Amino acid sequence: MSATLQGRSPDQPLYAEVPLAGLATYRRLIALAVVLTFGLIMLGAYVRLSDAGLGCPDWPGCYGQISPLQAQDQIAQAVAEQGGEHGPVSMGKAWREMIHRYFAKALGLLVIAIAVIAWRRRAALRQSPALATTLVGVVILQGIFGMWTVTLLLKPAIVTGHLVGGLLTFSLLLWLWLRQRPPVRYVDAEPVAALGAPAAVGLVLLAGQIFLGGWTSTNYAALACTDLPTCQGQWWPAMNFSDAFHFFRELGKTGDGENLPMQALTAIHFMHRVGAVIVACYLGWLGWRVLRTEGARPLGVALMAALVLQWALGLSNVWFSLPIGVAVAHNGGAALLLGLMVALVFRARRARLQV
Repeated sequence: MSATLQGRSPDQPLYAEVPLAGLATYRRLIALAVVLTFGLIMLGAYVRLSDAGLGCPDWPGCYGQISPLQAQDQIAQAVAEQGGEHGPVSMGKAWREMIHRYFAKALGLLVIAIAVIAWRRRAALRQSPALATTLVGVVILQGIFGMWTVTLLLKPAIVTGHLVGGLLTFSLLLWLWLRQRPPVRYVDAEPVAALGAPAAVGLVLLAGQIFLGGWTSTNYAALACTDLPTCQGQWWPAMNFSDAFHFFRELGKTGDGENLPMQALTAIHFMHRVGAVIVACYLGWLGWRVLRTEGARPLGVALMAALVLQWALGLSNVWFSLPIGVAVAHNGGAALLLGLMVALVFRARRARLQV
């Protein structure tokens, strides 16, 4: 292994692919961070979909307090002023928002601990601490986006950026975790290595579709089309793309401050549908190819199953008028698909070293 590291060719990855020896804590912390990030993605979706994002309208506390329990009087006053608990503030919404923040802070501390260990034990790890350090920066940026989500009153671009940042954090942590695992030894690594380019294309397509899904959710356009397979009874309904994809605007407003027209919401939803068809066709083909590749079949099975599940959840969102449990699961399905694509790219990259 040491000879391999010393004579690494230019096309080999930056990080030494060495199994950890005696660093079980580091490995466990990374695994915990992966699981916690996945849970945060689901919890964040629940907060957003239950309209709890402004349950505590300040940051980082709740009406200047550590928990909603200490802010009961302020919350009660806000509920009275808005005419009941159906507005943006309620005790339940405050707790949802603050629990999300508590877990986010825990993840931040966890990522810092991972980075510290990566630097202190870099000789034993024989890996660059650059990725762990990058994760600290990403998590700090996520915290800033989380603050802006509240202070800028749920601007779609900010909320979408926060969602995408969460998925980026998940992907980087998963990649870091995969690096700690011993490499798979193949009888013939070339077929697995050949999956690298198509897997990378699939990852890019999926990232674009996730952005469209986030943009649909943060603009509350999920029910702009309530029929299938048509939209508003038409194959190509009236749409307003210029307002739909004007990114720097208030929620529900155009760039000029007017109310966002229904045609703009339709365009947002419709493009998410178009993206879903394109990505499903490509990932379906890729999954079939992976299924037929010796040494990667389990990933192919998982990819195909996750793709079918995600499609079923997406269709159910429309058929059943966006039940919150299904909508949250749809966010989780996106993270699952993303994780599988990251794992496939990683597997192909490692296989290339054995060719």
